[in-house]
Amino acid sequence: MSTLDDRRLRMKPARGALERTVRAAGDWIERQVARASVFGDPCVYDPRLFPWTSGLEAEWRAIRGELDRVMEFREDLPSFQDVLPAVRAITADPLWKTYFLMGIGMDCVENARRCPQTMRLLRTIPGVKTAFFSILSPGKHIPPHRGAYNGILRLHLPLLVPEPRESCWIRIGAEVHHWTEGRCLIFDDTFNHEVRNDTSGYRVVLFVDFARPLKSPFHRINETFLNMAAFAPFLREAGARQRTWEEAFYRGEVRKGLPVD
Repeated sequence: MSTLDDRRLRMKPARGALERTVRAAGDWIERQVARASVFGDPCVYDPRLFPWTSGLEAEWRAIRGELDRVMEFREDLPSFQDVLPAVRAITADPLWKTYFLMGIGMDCVENARRCPQTMRLLRTIPGVKTAFFSILSPGKHIPPHRGAYNGILRLHLPLLVPEPRESCWIRIGAEVHHWTEGRCLIFDDTFNHEVRNDTSGYRVVLFVDFARPLKSPFHRINETFLNMAAFAPFLREAGARQRTWEEAFYRGEVRKGLPVD
């Protein structure tokens, strides 16, 4: 294994001594996380390793019902980069929409109130940190990239998968996966990955980040580190942007008609 597994190589070389030092420290931390991982270090995990996935899969249609109401107002939803400017490196068009339900440093209470069944099921996920409906429009391509930190794992619960399925996929490392509605996909997003929707329909998943199960004492250290992330300037900005969008959106609540539980 080199500085990082080749599948995890960062897309841009480090510039300057400080950036190289920070990156080397980050790479060292990721190696320790990988070694402490309860379920090893694959790019894609068998969902059966996580017993709570069976509950999500059993009730995915309840989540889909709440998504269907949200999709009626799809054009009013924020693009991902409108909430998190850092993702402009991989998306700058309006073809990737989001509906945040929770996030580190975010207050998504108005969205969450309108999706009570989804929130109930999210609370069954140990260490859940971020959750939103991730909506890819027809023709959307998310280029190869990798996540920032392997102390989290990512779940996709597919809610709306367009046909033909073969034209809608995610590549994680060297593996290409096609979503199936109601079937969980769990992966480590620090492996190089890309997404493409070459269909005429919308692809929607419940996108969840949760704390990676680690051996003691690394699990507690990881939780502390993730909780501290709420103070990161870029996440504080994202929280403010999400709050501003919610306030503007729900001022037209009666016209928009999203029910409140």
